Amino acid sequence: MAIKVGDTAPNFTLPSQNGSPVSLTDFRGKPVVLYFYPKDDTPGCTVESCAFRDQYEVFKSAGAEVIGISGDSPESHQKFATKHQLPFTLLSDKGNKVRKQYGATAAFGLFPGRVTYVIDQDGVVQYVFDSMFNFKGHVEEALKTLQGLVSG
Repeated sequence: MAIKVGDTAPNFTLPSQNGSPVSLTDFRGKPVVLYFYPKDDTPGCTVESCAFRDQYEVFKSAGAEVIGISGDSPESHQKFATKHQLPFTLLSDKGNKVRKQYGATAAFGLFPGRVTYVIDQDGVVQYVFDSMFNFKGHVEEALKTLQGLVSG
């Protein structure tokens, strides 16, 4: 059952790249751009994550936080974040439990999908972008949605 626009984003707590637990509710009161990606340091995931990095200040100026989630370990996330100078939080979803909770699967549900959720300050999903291959589209669409939330 995929999470859709208008749904309350399910809370979760996962370890970050530095090993500390992070919960979605830690960010209540500010918009969150939550992006699920397949794997650290693969070509598409690197393009997508670096696109979020390159626009991070724009997200911050809109009052939003960016969080990336994959099934990789906190250690893998730490290497990935350091290598590509990613300034935002990466969370380790071992066993893809949170991914499944959000319905962020692709390719007949067999492989990890690439899905971005824009969640407003009240925890309600305002936008879902699901595309395996439009890496930069995740960033562009999230920014458009955020700008609508801020000006709306």
